[in-house]
Amino acid sequence: MPIIKVILVALFLITPYLTFAEQNSHQNIVKQLHVPAGFTLSIFADNLPNARSLALGDNGVVFVGTGTEGAVYAVQDSNSDGVADQRYIIASGLTMPNGLAYKSDSLYVAEVNRIIRFDRITQQLANPPKPVVVYDQFPSEQHHGWKYLRFGPDNKLYTTVGAPCNICEPEKPIYSSLVRLNADGSGFEILARGIRSSVGFDWQPETDALFFNDNGRDYMGDDLPPDELNQWTTTGEHFGFPYCHGGDIADPDLAADKTCQQFTAPVWKFKAHVAPLGLRFYRGKQFPVEFKNQLFVAEHGSWNRSEPQGYRVVLVKFKQSQPVAEQVFIDGWLTKTGKVLGRPVDILEMPDGSLLISDDKRGVIYKVEHKGNHG
Repeated sequence: MPIIKVILVALFLITPYLTFAEQNSHQNIVKQLHVPAGFTLSIFADNLPNARSLALGDNGVVFVGTGTEGAVYAVQDSNSDGVADQRYIIASGLTMPNGLAYKSDSLYVAEVNRIIRFDRITQQLANPPKPVVVYDQFPSEQHHGWKYLRFGPDNKLYTTVGAPCNICEPEKPIYSSLVRLNADGSGFEILARGIRSSVGFDWQPETDALFFNDNGRDYMGDDLPPDELNQWTTTGEHFGFPYCHGGDIADPDLAADKTCQQFTAPVWKFKAHVAPLGLRFYRGKQFPVEFKNQLFVAEHGSWNRSEPQGYRVVLVKFKQSQPVAEQVFIDGWLTKTGKVLGRPVDILEMPDGSLLISDDKRGVIYKVEHKGNHG
């Protein structure tokens, strides 16, 4: 019995120490990240394994989707000190619930093969209701199966269905597509095809034009093909996969008699394998005026390149509604020695104009603020 008491006391003493050590580790990572002058970076929330897509609910509630973890979380900064002090598990045991969208106190969650909905969710965070199935006709293949989910300006749900392969001609039209449907699951339609793997999109504030990323195919070398930023304009558009990459690179295996001129080219090319995921046009007033209506993109980072690249947040600068330049906004997750400290996934603008950035490697959400004159 005395031995058991000693063990219990030891566990009691060690547990808070481990929690502090974990927090201290996150803070050490933050110190190694680089932000522009006038900006600060901090930990908004942690203990969110595999944190990926973010959605903003009422009263500052932030919903967090995951991939392989299978859980959906909610966090809230209830005392407005810049750090989330409330954490809830909305659901667990789901199939790659990456995509999230929020509207009228309902949380929509995109799993691999379906979209489900949690009603009156902000009123029941501690005891979430059972979900309602909105749509369940998506393919069940998990290769590029996780989905991004947003409500568009037309109040319809938008998502993408990735290709079930690295490079192939998908047998069904639903694969490699951009789709939308009504909030009740009706009115399903395919808007565009030829999209290999998109896990992020947003609408430009000035034009309502839809811009989305696309992750290029593997095994064409370190520097080919480029990852893409695309603009969707017309129902029926085809963006090239699997026949053409980057707008002008014919696929060595599948192009056959196809030419790249047949397809819609990207409006911006990222470096190969940087894996652009979440993106967000900045609409707020906290950041300096030169950031207004510019596009933040989370580059998750390469996994199949001899020298890794990505692992950063970039700013794609727009002029006359089109991208013209790209610059680093936050880096440091990839060290000079090649060590990976974190992998940014999604970006969310908060009501005060600050940005949240999820990191699925560390299971945290960072907060970016600007402390100077806002212009």
